[in-house]
Amino acid sequence: MSEELCKHMEKQSILRAPRLEKFPSFNGMPEKPSIKHKTMKKHLSFRGVEEKPSSMRGVMEKHPSFHCPPENQTGSSGLMDKQKNFRGLMEKQKSIRVVMERQLSFIGVSEKRKNKESPGKRGDLQLHLTARAGNLSRIKEILQNCDENDLKQLLLKQNTEGETPVYAAAENGHAMVVREMLKHMDFEAASIIANNGYDPLHVAAKQGHLEVLKELLCKFPNLAMTTDLSCSTALHTAATQGHVDVVNLLLETNSNLVQITRNNGKTVLHSAARMGHLDIVKSLLNKDPGTGFRTDKKGQTALHMAVKGQNEDIILELVKPDPAVLSLEDNKGNTALHIAIKKGRTQNARCLLSVEGIKINATNKAGESPLDIAEKLGNAELVSLLKEAGATNSKENGRPPNPAKQLKQTVSDIKHEVQSQLQQTRQTGVKVQRIAKKLKKLHINGLNNAINSATIVAVLIATVAFAAIFTVPGQYVEEKEDGASPGQAHIGDKGPFIVFFIFDSLALFISLAVVVVQTSVVVIEEKAKRQLVFVINKLMWLACLFISIAFVSLTYIVVGKEYMWLAVCATVIGGTIMLTTIGSMCYCVIVHRIEEKKLRDIRRAESRSRSYSMSVVSDSEILNSEYKRMYAL
Repeated sequence: MSEELCKHMEKQSILRAPRLEKFPSFNGMPEKPSIKHKTMKKHLSFRGVEEKPSSMRGVMEKHPSFHCPPENQTGSSGLMDKQKNFRGLMEKQKSIRVVMERQLSFIGVSEKRKNKESPGKRGDLQLHLTARAGNLSRIKEILQNCDENDLKQLLLKQNTEGETPVYAAAENGHAMVVREMLKHMDFEAASIIANNGYDPLHVAAKQGHLEVLKELLCKFPNLAMTTDLSCSTALHTAATQGHVDVVNLLLETNSNLVQITRNNGKTVLHSAARMGHLDIVKSLLNKDPGTGFRTDKKGQTALHMAVKGQNEDIILELVKPDPAVLSLEDNKGNTALHIAIKKGRTQNARCLLSVEGIKINATNKAGESPLDIAEKLGNAELVSLLKEAGATNSKENGRPPNPAKQLKQTVSDIKHEVQSQLQQTRQTGVKVQRIAKKLKKLHINGLNNAINSATIVAVLIATVAFAAIFTVPGQYVEEKEDGASPGQAHIGDKGPFIVFFIFDSLALFISLAVVVVQTSVVVIEEKAKRQLVFVINKLMWLACLFISIAFVSLTYIVVGKEYMWLAVCATVIGGTIMLTTIGSMCYCVIVHRIEEKKLRDIRRAESRSRSYSMSVVSDSEILNSEYKRMYAL
């Protein structure tokens, strides 16, 4: 039998050797066993393991079962020992083979795992994080390990904020990383807009990353014409932020950007003049001097915007190409001087008055001159300045204010104020609704906590009430006596014990009823949950009151007749505390019910009339009455 075992072992060893040689990761291995062992030793996973196969082979070769059986080992016990040793060696070889296969399979998929998505901050993939950090070598490695289709899809990936990898690199000013990515991107991929409305070019212009802009515009010059949600180009963004170099680069790329207006009709010059960026205003006027006459939807020019600020040099720069811009009026007939007076800009008004040819007594559509506006505002400094310059009132000019125009202007102002108030009311309503949702969530959490607390207290009262009936003072009758049976309490015939027994039983069963309801009923709707809490709370009030009465009644037995005054004190103290507490809770419940009824009446009145004032009262009542910090049910 041992000879058959030897032959079987030899067949197994012959079958395993080719299996290892044919494994995919060993392609190209020499077939000589000695060379194969050396190659396996070089693998990282075989450090500390390479000696085991050879040593085990030596053991297997030296093992008696591999040779002819000795003459003195013919018994069944010797054969069983050999089989056990053989099984142990086979298990060791099997474990080594499993380790080898795992390591080889890991090598085969390690490169694929490098390119898998690895979510990070803001939902960033590994490529987002690397691009944000500006690690150019790692970027090249990731891009080289992807095929063409996977690479395009990888560069189109967006995080939770809609940002692509090239967006992340552009935002942080990594020009070389942007250049490397652009080699594998088309115009559509390079112009993907994030959730904030910016594409890579816009965000680079906002941050003032000139080198990044050069890379983007060199690859895709048409990116300069893309706009965000408000129809603003990258030139608008850069001009608003005051990045002169970026503005000059964009103007060199496409001079027509100066003519593009936003949704409100404002040009880049409007934005730069309002923000007080003198160098940018100069660059824009040098590129197109006529842009100073462009008006927005309010009819205002860049000069109207400039006088709202505090930079006098910009005012002079805008007037320099053509002083006729001083006479341009907006939709309400206001010149730049009217706007400066309305805004109380004394220095700007002085600067305008210094320009030759300004119409100091021009009237707007309301029939008001700059002096009329200054007197109406009560600005003594401006009034003095205008009078020194020769300004007069509209009445003195023989052109009194037109009553019809004044009425129209007044109606227009009132309409504007009403619209503004309605908008503020809508915004306030949205905020109130958000607060109401949060308060409702807190309210529901409070109800859940009250229900859980009631369950715990009910279990506690039931436990105490159950234990109290079996631990009465005086213990029980142990042997049969006249008029008493074994197990009967010695004080069972006393009046206080009967009171104790009745109220202790009531507290026990009420608490158990609460526990049963709490563990059986599932309530989802808020109103039903409030009703359940109301009922459970009242039952718990009764249970607490009954367990207190049971305690007080038992004190009359415990203290004895000599110290009966102690029981009386316990009765007075306990009764006062419990009655005061329950009375206070009843008062709070009644007050809360009255306020709820008042709130329902207000809502009923609101449903009949959707007026502005009523809606405001309703919102305030919602916040102040329905969602109080504390109330009793």
